[in-house]
Amino acid sequence: MRLFKHLNYDFMAKRNIFYIVSLALFIFGVINILFRGLEFGIDFRGGSEIVLQFDNAIKIEQVRDNVNKIGLGTVEVKTFGGSTGVLIRTELQQIPTELFPRVASEVQEFLKEKLGEQSATQTTSTGGSVTYKFATADAANNAVQALNDAGFQAGRVAFEADNTEVLVRVGISDWIKINLRDKITNNNFDILREDRVGPKVGDELRRDAMLAVILSLVGILIYLGFRFKFLFAIGAVVALFHDALITLGFYAILYGVIPGLNLEIDLTVVAAFLTLIGYSINDTVVVFDRIREVIKIHKGEKLEKLMNESISATMSRTVLTGGTTLLTVVILLIFGGEVLRAFSFTLFFGIIIGTYSSIFVAAALVLDWAIMFKNKVEF
Repeated sequence: MRLFKHLNYDFMAKRNIFYIVSLALFIFGVINILFRGLEFGIDFRGGSEIVLQFDNAIKIEQVRDNVNKIGLGTVEVKTFGGSTGVLIRTELQQIPTELFPRVASEVQEFLKEKLGEQSATQTTSTGGSVTYKFATADAANNAVQALNDAGFQAGRVAFEADNTEVLVRVGISDWIKINLRDKITNNNFDILREDRVGPKVGDELRRDAMLAVILSLVGILIYLGFRFKFLFAIGAVVALFHDALITLGFYAILYGVIPGLNLEIDLTVVAAFLTLIGYSINDTVVVFDRIREVIKIHKGEKLEKLMNESISATMSRTVLTGGTTLLTVVILLIFGGEVLRAFSFTLFFGIIIGTYSSIFVAAALVLDWAIMFKNKVEF
């Protein structure tokens, strides 16, 4: 299938207009990044992320109101993958010290309710666990079973037959469960996931992510310098920076403006940016390849005319490839749920901007450089 069979459009004549468009998008994005900032996910800033799965549809406001009252500081609560899933994020990695006595008391009340006369005595507690002592080994074993059935992480302190102590791990998810169990009735839920990332690990991940993007751009610069003239490599890498920074600017521009697009930068988004860089450079290489072929055939023609012919010849391939990819990404953006939204959003805008930059940034910069320094482009 071939579209635009006889296309003969003067793309390069419009390059100054698109320089202005790109510059405006770039400046607007940078201003928003500087003054509004970017929201980083738990991967980079550290904290805890808990996913709840309810049996039936839940009103997110009901969960949010209850979680905001349990002493975990600033908490983000939103739907996750559907009307029965809830994602809770907090910058805390463990329950605050002042809350821990209340948590231990709640666990003890739970044990009393389940075991009756076999109630426990608290012996020790740390930042993330409580130890209870029971009168008999059988009572300790029954407590471990009851706690694990209720979703707590509990085990015997020792494996001897006469062991009477039980260690209960109490994390943020357990505190949430204790509080929501009595507030939300007739709709049971499970903790699907609890992830914790320390601030030091988050800083390391952020540094490694930036390094991965920079090294990928350097690698592309070297590769294109060998495959084409170095001038083409510079134009392509500038276009990649253009794509990445404008797409990143959209994160800052749209955050808090459009419901559902309050997106955070996490490792999934970094993967999307690396995918975007690969897609964009592939499109640019196709255009450059055709330009090289045409220049070899028509050595005496003006470079601007040859570039227009080359871009026109590749337009059918560009539209068909980009269109089918965008169709897939749009479906992913609409139906992929909360987990894949940031990834698909990055690819959606990135593919559009990457296709645009292959023509109006990468190729246009090569042309202007050749005109400015009166360099004859030959292969």
